[in-house]
Amino acid sequence: MKLCVIGAGYVGLVSGICFAALGNTVVCIDQNEDKIRQLRAGGVPIYEPGLKALIKDNVEQGRLSFTTDTTAAVKEAEIVILAVGTPSLPSGEANLSYIEGAACEVADAMNGYKVIVTKSTVPVGTNERIQNLIASRTSHPFGVASVPEFLREGSAVLDTLHPDRIVIGASDPHVASVLTALHEPLTTNILTTDIRSAEMIKYASNAFLATKISFINEIANICEKVGADVTRVAHGMGLDQRIGSSFLSAGIGYGGSCFPKDTQALIQIAGNVDYEFKLLKSVVEVNQGQRFNVIRKLEEALGELEGATIGIWGLAFKPNTDDVRDAPALDIMQSLLEAGAQIRAYDPIATANFRKLLDSSEITWADSAQEAAEGCDALCLLTEWEEFGEVGLGELNELMKHPIMIDGRNVYSEEQIRRSAFAYYSVGRPQLNNMDVDYQRSVLNP
Repeated sequence: MKLCVIGAGYVGLVSGICFAALGNTVVCIDQNEDKIRQLRAGGVPIYEPGLKALIKDNVEQGRLSFTTDTTAAVKEAEIVILAVGTPSLPSGEANLSYIEGAACEVADAMNGYKVIVTKSTVPVGTNERIQNLIASRTSHPFGVASVPEFLREGSAVLDTLHPDRIVIGASDPHVASVLTALHEPLTTNILTTDIRSAEMIKYASNAFLATKISFINEIANICEKVGADVTRVAHGMGLDQRIGSSFLSAGIGYGGSCFPKDTQALIQIAGNVDYEFKLLKSVVEVNQGQRFNVIRKLEEALGELEGATIGIWGLAFKPNTDDVRDAPALDIMQSLLEAGAQIRAYDPIATANFRKLLDSSEITWADSAQEAAEGCDALCLLTEWEEFGEVGLGELNELMKHPIMIDGRNVYSEEQIRRSAFAYYSVGRPQLNNMDVDYQRSVLNP
């Protein structure tokens, strides 16, 4: 099939490239000329494993191209995919100006029947607005559908090519059949439903996953007080098929572009129909507070943060991505700077993006994990990049001024900690930190 994808951001770019890999002809459109030039030159504006090789292969095969010319791309396409951003407004509601603008561009460019697919995450009822908006600007026939994405940053290519399910929201049987044919090479687990239910499935899915994360973090906080090990608790819970093991890793909370935005948007969607989503409001509150446990544990370990040198491992909101949107490291490092601490920070990929959001003369940007730890009073592990777990604690002990670690992702094992000299603070595993706090402070501040 002939497709054009409007929006070469995370969702649009990955989706378009993967559809090309299935044998379709795909044009990816973006108004950012620098991004299009980069893509045409073989570059990739985002970090995602496997994406660069797919771009190269499909461009060489003539199935994939990039342009800023929406009109020409829409005229050639059978299916038009809207994948522009829907960022949060100050109220928490989704900003629909970009998708409405894209819909107007599509309507003005139409030269015949098109299937128009919304892949952006949008509030319930948005596709009806898009349909009415397009119909008001063109006499050409068209169909509208909602096909939400469920990809995870860091494994987006794998998730797109091997999805758990495809959800197609369409009121027109012809539109549903066309999109079923497009997606059948990916999976036979295709759910066809009405458009409003498809829109809600996306929000409900992300809200539920966010709820699992906040729930296990609350359990972790209780475990620290009662002497239980949250990793063992989560394992036992996950063996129950009704619960499952995914999204039960305790840590410092979720970040990124989806969960924070979608939970707030769903709270607003509920509020717009006079329903208070109390559970989800608590999920958001728990998540925001969880990251500041790192600061509390640093204060417990050091007593005073002013003048202390704190190492930071990990700036991206999760490993295998350079995305720093709403990353816990942003709030944690800002709090450290306000407390008068010096920071030595390192991330394998995301440093450049992070510095666009937070930079300071009090931050040293290291080129390696070891360099970030050198001379530090304490080290905070905030993103579970694989390379961090490969650094031996004995080596760290030699580099650091004081062997204190706040492991916000429970990377190191109990055995590793027991064999080390570290005062080790994890999430929900209090028994691993056996050093008496008063003794520890007397050593650090004689």
